[in-house]
Amino acid sequence: MEYELRQQVVEPQRKTFQNLVDRYGDKPASRYLEASIDIQPTENFHYRPLWGPDKELYDEAYSAFRLTDPYSFTDPRQYYYAPYVTNRAALHDAFGKTLEYLSQRELLGRLPLPWQDLLASVVLPLRHYESGAQLLSVNGARFAYGSTISQCLTYAAFDRIGNAQMLTRAGIALAGGSAELLGGAKTDWMERDSLQGLRRLVEELLITDDWATQTIGIDLIDRMLYPLLYRHLDEAALMGGAGSYSLIAQHFAGWFTDHRRWLDALYSSWVSDETHGVANAARLTELVDTYLPQARNAVALLADTVEGLVGSGAPDALALSAADIRTAFGQLGLTLEAST
Repeated sequence: MEYELRQQVVEPQRKTFQNLVDRYGDKPASRYLEASIDIQPTENFHYRPLWGPDKELYDEAYSAFRLTDPYSFTDPRQYYYAPYVTNRAALHDAFGKTLEYLSQRELLGRLPLPWQDLLASVVLPLRHYESGAQLLSVNGARFAYGSTISQCLTYAAFDRIGNAQMLTRAGIALAGGSAELLGGAKTDWMERDSLQGLRRLVEELLITDDWATQTIGIDLIDRMLYPLLYRHLDEAALMGGAGSYSLIAQHFAGWFTDHRRWLDALYSSWVSDETHGVANAARLTELVDTYLPQARNAVALLADTVEGLVGSGAPDALALSAADIRTAFGQLGLTLEAST
């Protein structure tokens, strides 16, 4: 008896889930939309939080920032679990290969002494800054309203602890495979004058009630700290015979570019919302006016230390970053005080 194998196509009865049909029409939806839209519970809660009996477990009132439809914001990177994990696995694999290359050739030990000091006393202690940023992102992931927002904050929390781990690995590589620099880095974070502005601001954000305020505050620091350490110093390292630092910095610079994409999209969604846009813009202006000077002062202490070590023009780079921030928020329609 002969058998013939045939390919048979079974047409699906439905192109996607009903909630997506209601929103976008009866057409195939991306995996991102299917994994992200309308996921957050909205009803049938069993109890109110004992520590916040005036609110539901999931409640818009946890932030002053509102969206008429929380799902009007979507992640421009289209990250759900699978692509996020794949992307970050590649990032950390590439970082590991960079460290392996540097360690095999003992290139970190051959850095000019000022650059070794910079990496050990300025950059390595920021593993604790990243840990603080992770806690802020975790808080945002819990209290943000709308799964597309909380999803981005969840991934940001994983990213931050990943950044802390990468800095830790760089410190171990600098010490030739030993963890001896890590204890000193913690002491520096707790006691070194140039880091106390950052530490204080992070700790003040940690006890702020509004998750969006926390997110904006840490973002304002990031927007000056990352360009200073991982873009400006990247170029300075190449010109100053410290190419090993440049190889490390490129990974953090690349992550920050990716991270900025969803934050910029969220700001745009807030200020353009048809119902809450005006109130959101006013609150965003208030927070930038409040936190931008504090963030600049905190990073300026670090910039002065950087300038004293490697003389790269760090204060000027910081001034350019602050100007870029004002321009970016100005493009959103915010009018900031001159003092920022």
